[in-house]
Amino acid sequence: MLPTILRLPAVKSESGLSRSTVYLRISQGLWTKPISLGARAVGWPSSDVTAINAARIAGKTDVEIRALVVKLEAARKSAA
Repeated sequence: MLPTILRLPAVKSESGLSRSTVYLRISQGLWTKPISLGARAVGWPSSDVTAINAARIAGKTDVEIRALVVKLEAARKSAA
């Protein structure tokens, strides 16, 4: 089963982060990059959001979360 694609308002709600913080974390390697849904629309797989939230809750370090982000983005490429 494919994961649900979450748009930014849903990601903000699920994570408790603001738009600017989501994009800051992307630039820091602490959040996965969005996938393109069209010319002006992006989203994130719900599984990515869940995994990153679970890592934060578990108290993982930024280094561990960066490794998780790399793994999640690599899994996207292998699934394509």
